[in-house]
Amino acid sequence: MVRTQIQLTDEQARKLRRRAKQQGISISAMIRRCLDLGLDDQGEDRAGLYERAALLIGRFRDRKGAKDLSASHDRYLEESFR
Repeated sequence: MVRTQIQLTDEQARKLRRRAKQQGISISAMIRRCLDLGLDDQGEDRAGLYERAALLIGRFRDRKGAKDLSASHDRYLEESFR
């Protein structure tokens, strides 16, 4: 293991102590768990997210049957406020 030093806000320290106590583990173990969760949750890169979103454009109809919702959303929004 590598020893390191960090600074926490008072609120972070309180939450950390409380959560570690609830789970019956040390504060160090709780920090390692939180880091593992945060580091494992890389998610997709922005380009991948845009690619997935682009595949959805125009694939679904709204409740009233409009299929051009992504292209005409401003017009539909304006109409909904009338």
